[in-house]
Amino acid sequence: MKKILYFFYEWLIFFPLFLTSTILTALTTILGCFIGSDRFWGYYPASIWSKFTCRLALIRIRTMGHEKLDKNQSYVFVANHQGAFDIFLIYGFLDHNFKWLMKKSLRKIPLVGKACESAGHVFVDRSSKSGIVKTLSLAKEKLSGGVSTVVFPEGSRTEDGKMHPFKKGAFQLALDLELPIVPLTINGSYRILKKDSILLSPGKMTLTIHNPIPTTGMTAENMPALMERTWHIIDEGLDKK
Repeated sequence: MKKILYFFYEWLIFFPLFLTSTILTALTTILGCFIGSDRFWGYYPASIWSKFTCRLALIRIRTMGHEKLDKNQSYVFVANHQGAFDIFLIYGFLDHNFKWLMKKSLRKIPLVGKACESAGHVFVDRSSKSGIVKTLSLAKEKLSGGVSTVVFPEGSRTEDGKMHPFKKGAFQLALDLELPIVPLTINGSYRILKKDSILLSPGKMTLTIHNPIPTTGMTAENMPALMERTWHIIDEGLDKK
């Protein structure tokens, strides 16, 4: 009976309100960034939208580890990628200004892609070596004065709930700028909305912020060990059920 009621709630209440709030947030971001700073308008409207979306989807949120972060420090946040709601969880509840490193294909999403571009998020171009160099260069311009970046180094959402190997882009960026890496463990998102599904399942999501890992003085030789260390820290925080 609960599943039937939630099905009607999802289609008659959640999706209409979500679509409306998404359009309003995108327009606010585009206009705000046009007349003001993307440091403010590129982050806060979307953060409010993300909190609203999680509440609207009847999701319970728990966060841990905010005390480990310095508001004035820029970081490279590295998170596992369980599902689409990872975005809302991090945007709404990380409580630290950042720019996404996101797939280039997301720029094609009507209105939302334009809003992301206006907000100063960095689209990753993996089509060539020059594209990757340009991506890293754009990211470096954004990361200062407490503005950080968030990366899903697995590259895509998991299909089985398990964490997959990391790509090295985020770690290369952290080494180049000597920024601390902060592992983030996301739990629960996989069960909320599975990949290739449009049916939501109300539940609980947890965001765990781990201790920052300094990268000062590290070189490319340290990267494999750094990636492995970060992977294991995130994995240890996962609910293996």
